[in-house]
Amino acid sequence: MKDKDPTQWAIQKKPNGRYTISSAHPSGTSHWWYKYDRDIAVGQYNWQAKELSFAEAVESDKSSSKLTVFWDDQCLVIPDDESKPLTMLSQSACDPIILKFTEPLQRKAPNETCKHEKTMLDWIDPHAYTSGRWLHRDKVERDSRYIRFNFEALCQRVIHLCPGADAIAACRKIEGGFNRVFIFTLNNAKQLVARLPFPLAGPTKLTTASEVAMIRYLQAKTSIPVPRVLDWHNDAADADNLIGTEYIIMDHAAGVPLREKWHEMTGDQQVRCIDAIYRTIKEAVDLQFPAFGSIYFNNTLDSQYSKYLDDDFCIGPHCSTRYWDCDPGEDRYYDNAKPNHGPWTSLDEYCDGLIDAGISRVPTANTEVEKKPFYHGSVQTHLRLLEDARIVLRQIAADSRIQSAASPLLFHPDLHMRNIFVSEDDPSLITGIIDWQAASIEPAFWYSDEVPDFATGDEIYTDTFELSSQFLTPKLSGPRLMNENLFRPFRYCYRTWKDGAVALRHELIETSRHWRELGFEGQCVYPMPTPDELANHEREYRLFEAAQNLRRDLAGLLNTASDGWVPLEAWEATKLTHKELFNGMLQAVLTNPDQDDHEPVKDEKTLRSIWPFDIDG
Repeated sequence: MKDKDPTQWAIQKKPNGRYTISSAHPSGTSHWWYKYDRDIAVGQYNWQAKELSFAEAVESDKSSSKLTVFWDDQCLVIPDDESKPLTMLSQSACDPIILKFTEPLQRKAPNETCKHEKTMLDWIDPHAYTSGRWLHRDKVERDSRYIRFNFEALCQRVIHLCPGADAIAACRKIEGGFNRVFIFTLNNAKQLVARLPFPLAGPTKLTTASEVAMIRYLQAKTSIPVPRVLDWHNDAADADNLIGTEYIIMDHAAGVPLREKWHEMTGDQQVRCIDAIYRTIKEAVDLQFPAFGSIYFNNTLDSQYSKYLDDDFCIGPHCSTRYWDCDPGEDRYYDNAKPNHGPWTSLDEYCDGLIDAGISRVPTANTEVEKKPFYHGSVQTHLRLLEDARIVLRQIAADSRIQSAASPLLFHPDLHMRNIFVSEDDPSLITGIIDWQAASIEPAFWYSDEVPDFATGDEIYTDTFELSSQFLTPKLSGPRLMNENLFRPFRYCYRTWKDGAVALRHELIETSRHWRELGFEGQCVYPMPTPDELANHEREYRLFEAAQNLRRDLAGLLNTASDGWVPLEAWEATKLTHKELFNGMLQAVLTNPDQDDHEPVKDEKTLRSIWPFDIDG
């Protein structure tokens, strides 16, 4: 195709509105794109029949008759006057957005024709996850972050939402754990942000609707600086949603990310900044709520699935991934417990929600148990343990101290420097707090072990954090000052199939053992195991601890996230180092002459069972 003279091509518009393009090119079949005014579709050229056919008819009464056909690395521009010669352009002169698509576009674009500068995307793939790879279940993780949507329609919508702009000058793609974010810079210097949730973030209809409602609620009830939502849609299948996926388009936060300024700031600025963060977030912490769950607009949910908040907002099902079938490779089963997503009006109901979430992870058969560490436990073990935990949690929840530490509280789920924006001139001034997607109303103690990254390192940061939270957000800091062992049974009860039965069993044993020391009345309903059962549990728990330490140490040695995520540029080198580490550790296990009865890893099978990343492949 590249060697053909454009003047050899001929175009004819048929009575049915379709176009045919003829040439003397060799036989074969190739897929083509066409763009006609505001319509986009895919066409196919049959070289033997010498005819280009389109999936959609092109109407003859368009205000503009310019048609552009794209293929491979060239495009054919058909003028409005059919007597004029056709124009052949190279890839560099073509619209890179159109050329970037790798599959047919199924939807018509918005009314506005999108204009793009040719260098704006630097050949970004808007659909696939491209920021990194995983040492564990790499394909599953990447596939779960693939989003099928119409990127051109998104670009057009962004331009439409920005008066005074008619083109996108630049676009950055940023990928987090639960979202793909596009930061658009338009040709009037305005920046807009588009957030598209990954399916693994939870039920996308609800998570999108709840995030928007949460932002609007905060803007209505507080002065917390949260970027304004300009447009959103929470139904990918809606014919009116031309973008084809759930999305939120919003203003870019004012200022600069705190993490870009933190190490340039003086000690006094850092102290004042931490104080300012908690003075800002205090407004959310002080809000009162009648239930636990996520916030929605009143018209989003049926009243039977929501708790009235005010004339505009309600509390509905909890959007957290712990309650939904959304984790890649981790199915949910509702044979033994019905879905329990909330909202919950009491701590007892909230506890039942955690236990039911844990039960929903347990499969109906033991088909996968043999591949797991021996501390994991059978299906029957998990179900029995979770029902025991249900009773213990209710017994704990009846304690007045727990009740006072469990008032419904709204807090930012990821209050770290990357989500806090500050003034460029005075970084002790907070200009924005972003990423409220997973924000929900939890018992106050749920946040008691959260320590933000700006509170780590130097002792002055930790002290300022503790003082600021105690004086400004006592409802939040109160549970942190209590004995953490009071709340430990809540931590593992919704994820035993992921962690192993031994983790929750250990918390129940320790709670029962120290029941009176913890200040609870009466006797714990969970009976202490027999000496033989306790010895077996301790053996299993040593291996569980070894597995946790191994994951932590490997993540540190490989400079990866705990789930094995690796930046793309470090992928090949990290894979090689990972393999060397496994082989070295295996050799150490097999040749260790000093193994004793308390050594949790004594053979290759055990080592492989707790190794957190994929060893082969």
